[in-house]
Amino acid sequence: MSQPQQNSHAPEEEVIPVPKVGDRAPSLGSDVQFPQDKPVLVVFLRHCGDPFAEKTFKLLTDLSNHHPEIHCVAVSQSNQEETDKWIVQVGGEWEVQVLVDPQRALYHAWGLGLSSTWYAVNPMALWHTWKLGTEEGIWNRNAQSGSRWQIGGAFGVDAEGVVRWSRPAGSADEVPDFGEALRVLGVE
Repeated sequence: MSQPQQNSHAPEEEVIPVPKVGDRAPSLGSDVQFPQDKPVLVVFLRHCGDPFAEKTFKLLTDLSNHHPEIHCVAVSQSNQEETDKWIVQVGGEWEVQVLVDPQRALYHAWGLGLSSTWYAVNPMALWHTWKLGTEEGIWNRNAQSGSRWQIGGAFGVDAEGVVRWSRPAGSADEVPDFGEALRVLGVE
C-alpha cells in the first residue's frame, strides 16, 4: 500500500477514483446533506483567482437564480477568508451553497487530485486564458491560498443521491456544460 503524497502545505490524502454515472455520490461532509427533494449540481473550483473558476462560478450563480429546482453547491479549496473575499469580487453567491475545503478532503473524496503541468499551462489553456480576459474581462486574480495545480470538476446528482453527470475537468481552461447537466438531470 502506497503512502499518501506530501506537499509543502499539508499531507496529501488518498484520492479515490472519480465517481462514475450510476455510482452513489460521495459525501459532502458530515455537516452537509444532499436534499431529498431535488437534484444537486456540485462544482469543484480550481482556486479563487483562477479565471476559469470565476467563469464557472458566475455561470453556476446564474443557473442557481433561474433554476430553483436544482440545489447548487460550489466547493472552494482556498481558505475561508480568501473565498469570502473572492465571492464578493466576482458578484456574490446568490443561491449557491459554498463549501470551503482548504485541506481538499472533499476534492479527494470525489476523485479530484493535483494536476500535471500540461493540464495547467498547456498552449490551449494559455490561449483560452488570454481569450477569456480580452473577450469577457475575466483575468487571473491574486490569490493567497489554494493550489493552482488542483483539478476542478462538476457533478450532477439526482434526488436519490446517485451521480447522473460526471465531468472532471480535462484541463485548467475547461468550463462545465451546465446545459448538458440540466438535460441529464431532467431539468428544462
